[in-house]
Amino acid sequence: MAERSFKLSLNNQELAEEFFEDTRLLGIMAPVKDYQFCWHLNNVLGMDFRMNHGIEIQLKRKKRDYFFTVFEYGEPTGSLCYYVYCNQDDGEYLLPEFRHFDFLWLMKGDFVSDETLQQTIGSIKSIHGVQLVAELTNEKIKNKENLVF
Repeated sequence: MAERSFKLSLNNQELAEEFFEDTRLLGIMAPVKDYQFCWHLNNVLGMDFRMNHGIEIQLKRKKRDYFFTVFEYGEPTGSLCYYVYCNQDDGEYLLPEFRHFDFLWLMKGDFVSDETLQQTIGSIKSIHGVQLVAELTNEKIKNKENLVF
């Protein structure tokens, strides 16, 4: 009998498209430490962001491993989760096309209206040290797969 071998492969683009369904993503320029930024978010927005080591993003570039921390907060009364990614580790970027942003804020798990998004942007802008907050549309993100955990 002839032996058959099967190759399984992941379609990263399809995986990323599915991951980003019904999400909103913000880029945040705030040259502060990640834990300081999340402390401010927790105090100003009344959230409870915690570092989640289980979804930390690891990328291999230039024969070296880079680690991008992810902080997570889930709404206690709904299914919406917030994720804050650090966009930089030792000179490498999680999303190189947005290297001017220090953090990426992903909202996932439930519909986020434009009004809610604008309120969130306003609240983040009120935090000391935040210089810029902008929505990043899916079409502008070239390296979406890097955000998938």
